[in-house]
Amino acid sequence: MKPLLILRPEPGNSATAARAQAMGLEAVQCPVFEIEAVAWRPPDPAPYDRLLLTSANALRHGGAKLARLTSLDVLAVGTATADAARGAGFTVALTGDDGVDALLAALPGDQRLLHLTGADHVQLAARHRIERVVVYRSVPAAASIPPGRTVALVHSPRAGARLADLAPSRADLAIAAISTAAAAACGTGWAALEAADRPDDMALLALAARLCQD
Repeated sequence: MKPLLILRPEPGNSATAARAQAMGLEAVQCPVFEIEAVAWRPPDPAPYDRLLLTSANALRHGGAKLARLTSLDVLAVGTATADAARGAGFTVALTGDDGVDALLAALPGDQRLLHLTGADHVQLAARHRIERVVVYRSVPAAASIPPGRTVALVHSPRAGARLADLAPSRADLAIAAISTAAAAACGTGWAALEAADRPDDMALLALAARLCQD
């Protein structure tokens, strides 16, 4: 069985590694980014209908200023983000397990949303008015990809692009990506490149387990 490289930043890296090990996989922790807080100013929540959270990192690194926004109900992408929001004192109105686009499509009408996000974010195609406030950023970590036949977990397009820069040999490395966008960012020439059928960690690990056995 091929070892599994876990590239995501902490604390998600250790959480994914624990899930992988529980599945009998050989998990190799190799974070290619580190997450750090940035200075930010919370706006007046009054003009907004909801608070959009696409990553639990916004809650981990938002700090005490988050308390000024708890009057806004949360739209959370993923159960981990929803759980972190509740732990920070927010009420979660809706949790989307099929990605942010599906979550926004489920909202009625034209809403004004406040999105707490990272410095590297994708533009969201939605009919709603979305205003972004950056509360964290990811910075490259000192990392090297070990040689040999392995499988890598790619949790984001940015991680896919960084893996493409770091990998010593694409022909030896199979990739399990969390989305088609993350897979596309990896480029071509890999031993295998597949996207999970759902954008969550367990679906991604199920795909990786199959690739590790191929």
